[in-house]
Amino acid sequence: MAEDCILETSGLVKEFRGFVAVNDVNLKVRRGHIHALIGPNGAGKTTCFNLLTKFLEPTRGQIRFNGIDITREAPQKIARRGIVRSFQISAVFPHLTVLENVRIALQRKLGTSFHFWKSDRGLNQLNDRAMELLTAVDLAGYADMVTVEMPYGRKRALEIATTLALDPELMLLDEPTQGMGHEDVHRVMELIKQVSANRTILMVEHNMKVVAGISDTLTVLARGSVLAEGPYAEVAANPLVIEAYMGTEASGLASIPANDDRPPGPLPGEGDDHGSLRSNSGGAG
Repeated sequence: MAEDCILETSGLVKEFRGFVAVNDVNLKVRRGHIHALIGPNGAGKTTCFNLLTKFLEPTRGQIRFNGIDITREAPQKIARRGIVRSFQISAVFPHLTVLENVRIALQRKLGTSFHFWKSDRGLNQLNDRAMELLTAVDLAGYADMVTVEMPYGRKRALEIATTLALDPELMLLDEPTQGMGHEDVHRVMELIKQVSANRTILMVEHNMKVVAGISDTLTVLARGSVLAEGPYAEVAANPLVIEAYMGTEASGLASIPANDDRPPGPLPGEGDDHGSLRSNSGGAG
């Protein structure tokens, strides 16, 4: 039986004035799975995300979503097809309430997103659905709070709620636990598992405890190319992956059992990075 892939890339390449950031990436994301994209700093993970969501145009290669070639489509058209992403930094409206943030995301369904001159009373019809989404991410009690006053981890949960408001078929999460303490990491990890029901998630994540706990499949990038792919246990034991991560960090990678539900904590040799595995080389993700 053929794999049911919601997203596929073929020979995906991105060059910046001769520097190859993404090199011949062939990616297959199965429908209904949580698929993690990992790798050392500078591996090309975020660049790959930007290609998939059309914030960057590929130099060569093809991207297919539900079997349709979307390689040259604009970002807004990609979003309307059902591909919605989050970013490494929290992207919410800080001076609106939590409920208002979700209502803005829901407003697209009314076709009034740019009707700035209308009273906001017309948006009250969205309140029930907004509260459903806030309840789903354990933020119902924060509905009337001004977003800037929320803890960082709760802002990331709000970002997931606004993403869900767009009813995505495929969610792309770029380092959803970045900068969080252990308690928030565990909360967001459980939240991702919860919202993955009936949808597909592709995420970039440095915290290997999170990756081991919730991912069905991992793709490892190194220097822009796919180094390994498969279930966590298989990838963690791959000598090429161990070499890419190096030293105690790599031993920490192999030591984490798959589907470990304990709250994430630092790996051996790690400090405040909450289990992230980063090489000693520089560069952006």
